[in-house]
Amino acid sequence: MIASQRELQPPQELPDDFDALSSSPKKRMLIIVNPYATTVSDRLRHLVVYALQGRYELDAVDTQARGHAIEICKEAAHEGYDVVVAFGGDGTVNEAANGLAGSSTPLSCLPGGSANVFGKMLGIPGELVEATEHLLAMADDWRPRSVDLGVVNGRCFTFASGLGLDASVVRRVDSNPRLKARYGPWFFTWAAISSLIRRYLVNPPRLTVEAAGQRLDGVTAVVQNGSPFTYFQNRPIELTRPTTLDSGTLAGAVLHRVTPAAMPLVAWRALSSRAEAVDHRQITGIDELREMTVKSSDGRALPLQVDGDFVGEVQEARYSIRPRALRVVS
Repeated sequence: MIASQRELQPPQELPDDFDALSSSPKKRMLIIVNPYATTVSDRLRHLVVYALQGRYELDAVDTQARGHAIEICKEAAHEGYDVVVAFGGDGTVNEAANGLAGSSTPLSCLPGGSANVFGKMLGIPGELVEATEHLLAMADDWRPRSVDLGVVNGRCFTFASGLGLDASVVRRVDSNPRLKARYGPWFFTWAAISSLIRRYLVNPPRLTVEAAGQRLDGVTAVVQNGSPFTYFQNRPIELTRPTTLDSGTLAGAVLHRVTPAAMPLVAWRALSSRAEAVDHRQITGIDELREMTVKSSDGRALPLQVDGDFVGEVQEARYSIRPRALRVVS
């Protein structure tokens, strides 16, 4: 059995006209809470759980360490929960997706991190109160659906993965959780500029991409399972051609070189709604991917990030897709 923590309701009387109970049985919901996520506090946790108890038969479990959510979700699927809600950042959502992949138990999200990319892609509001109201309304409009998952070296990802510059930025940000929580996207911006100057302008690690009959050399490779790649606050950042979570394919892009003249224009294109980053001469886009291999071409290990979490350095990354592998409800 999952070690659940049921929340006690406040002792005061509810109004006579309060109709929290549906005529149909409540659906079983498990909330997985990352207590170390950027915006998660005990007070918010208790308020959210109390609110959702009105419409769901609810259990709440805190994660204890990296990888814990994967095991919790595997057990939740085995026990037959109607939905698992990941309350945390993109890393918590990624672990939940890895635990639920291939099962019939759908995943949903509550924003608790700095970006909450996958939740926004599913149409869940990025503000916690609005997202909670969204989940309450969802009880009356229950529409589970299936979406694709990307895979890199056996690890599933919900929206994006990359090697090179973007993974170096994620590694630097992850190493300073206090600054990440305090400054959010501005700290990411500082980390990007710092990583660019210190490592990628002079002698960056080199990589080779093999995909769709092409062989491409570069310093950064990214793969998207859906659009966008990430967000700067609420502004989407696009690095590949647009793709959707149920397309059955991935989208990729390779950055060939990093130069002081090119990078400001690349950044503008990534943020622009009128231009595409893959149209820059230093970037090659790869559409409708089902498999892709990235290897170090100079012997140096490549930093790898998955759904915005740094997962280590590798000599090789093999990408594939699992079509319709994850059930979601939003």
